[in-house]
Amino acid sequence: MKPVESVFASLEVLWEKASGYMDLPTITSINIAEIVIIAILMYYMLVWIKNTRAWMLLKGLIVILVFVGMAVIFQMDTIIWIAKNIMGVAITAIVVIFQPEMRKALENLGRKNFLASIFGFDFVKGDAGKFSDKTINEMVKACYEMGKVKTGALIVVEDEIVLAEYERTGIAVDGILTSQLLINIFEKNTPLHDGAVIVRGDRVVAATCYLPLSDSLSISKDLGTRHRAALGISEVSDSLTIVVSEETGRVSIAIGGELYRNVDAEFLKNKLAYIQKREQEVTKIELLKRRLKDVAKNRKKAGQ
Repeated sequence: MKPVESVFASLEVLWEKASGYMDLPTITSINIAEIVIIAILMYYMLVWIKNTRAWMLLKGLIVILVFVGMAVIFQMDTIIWIAKNIMGVAITAIVVIFQPEMRKALENLGRKNFLASIFGFDFVKGDAGKFSDKTINEMVKACYEMGKVKTGALIVVEDEIVLAEYERTGIAVDGILTSQLLINIFEKNTPLHDGAVIVRGDRVVAATCYLPLSDSLSISKDLGTRHRAALGISEVSDSLTIVVSEETGRVSIAIGGELYRNVDAEFLKNKLAYIQKREQEVTKIELLKRRLKDVAKNRKKAGQ
């Protein structure tokens, strides 16, 4: 028997014994599994709410519910009547108020790889998505060169999710990525220095791009718009964003909704190499799938 099944079986036996002493409803291993799943979902939902503006909105909603509950206890008929009549409007208002947070949660859920594997969606880029070791070295070199002279920079390295909607907000560059190109783009008082650069593969595809700002309450107050934008794009995509601070010259990276501050060159190289290898692995899987499809087609034709 598997460990999980044995745990559910033990809980079921304990419940049956307790039911012998008290008048409790019967419960099966399926019911226990449902309780565990709902508990986990509720936990992660509360953690997610706490880290966004929804936490403040939820506290306000709880205050209103407590007020309505007191009205029911003390039989305040007028307040109860008002609460009943605005219930439909209130549900619509809650959906509208929580719309940004709900959209972000659904985007995060849609980004999970298991959905792609279950439904067979092909969100993966082809060979053009890979970047070379030279590109990694050029990016790292540019970042720390700019850090020495305190030139602010914001570089978004695209991974599997295509950032076309943010690319359109900037100016097309479509140039081979080199350290000189990046340094020239972010040089102060130049036309392209303001905004973010988007890197796809071995090319800089666009500059002066606008990114969504994070509304996370955990961001330190001493961080500026660049860091908030880096964290914002990492929350809605799987990209890696490099930030060079204009005030301190320190290099930070944002990935998966997490901000790593004051990182060294080795750490940055390792993170970029991780994305590079992951893209290569995904590409290999896609190629294998295509080969298997071709084999299946050939067998069908041979059978005919």
